[in-house]
Amino acid sequence: MARGNQTIVSEFFLLGLSEVPEHQPLLFGLFLCMYVVAVVGNLLIILAIGSTSNLHTPMYFFIANLSCVDICFTSVTIPKMLLNIQTQSQSIPYVGCLTQMYFLILFLELDNVLLAVMAYDRFVAICHPLHYTITMSPKFCITVVSVALIITNIYPLIHTLLMDTLSFCASVRIHHIFCELYALLKLSCSDIHINELVVYTLGSCLFVAPFLFISVSYMHIFSAILRLHSSQSKLKAFSTCSSHLAVVSLFYGTLFGVYLRPSSSYTIEDSVATVLYAVVAPMLNPFIYSLRNKDMKGALRNLLRWRKIWSW
Repeated sequence: MARGNQTIVSEFFLLGLSEVPEHQPLLFGLFLCMYVVAVVGNLLIILAIGSTSNLHTPMYFFIANLSCVDICFTSVTIPKMLLNIQTQSQSIPYVGCLTQMYFLILFLELDNVLLAVMAYDRFVAICHPLHYTITMSPKFCITVVSVALIITNIYPLIHTLLMDTLSFCASVRIHHIFCELYALLKLSCSDIHINELVVYTLGSCLFVAPFLFISVSYMHIFSAILRLHSSQSKLKAFSTCSSHLAVVSLFYGTLFGVYLRPSSSYTIEDSVATVLYAVVAPMLNPFIYSLRNKDMKGALRNLLRWRKIWSW
């Protein structure tokens, strides 16, 4: 059914990573395991930080927020995929698809902003340690997160409203596990130049700018570390940044590989790359922060020991 030149679409079909029936049980088990690991791992990080008083610092406050966002990020996509495999249905309602796209962009932005704020936290701690307590005050940390929550809603809202004006007259089959922005734009038979313009303007501000901010922060951090005289001090200073650098590399490595190109060049292989930042990265982040951090490992051990005593 059509209204003017716009085709009214009631649903899309998420084809996933494979349409071969024999692959579905394997994909179901694989993504179920990754989802459980991501949710449990990030939840343990949040509980460990919340229950350990010496971790009530700005750095761990932002890590806890990042873990919360990662839980939401994976929960927007994987449960729907698992449900589709279980019910042998590939459909997702039109409104549900746009809603999924909205929250995907939102949580992706929040990840981006939090990583930038965490870089600033390390910059102040290493380059201006005497001002750290005043600069990174609880009021400042809460304000930054609150403002980020408000600002990051603007970009996905614009894309959702623009997407709602497009027509999908050729196909409604999405070669992806979720309603990804570029995958939807590629299906449209409307003029998508405005959509792409928004990606390259607002997208650059909201995604590239934080990355540049992180890069500049670490240039100053490495410069300050190299000026330290003691090798032990250098190693200690660098160790406080290594976990964050690993998460940043994993996040931006796949993100820029997919989105710094026109949507017309989007391929099925890119859908695999988006799985890395949407599923694999949130699953690995808890391990990166816990395995390379003595305080976090101690807090997790205490949390698990308390849970064991409580269950006994």
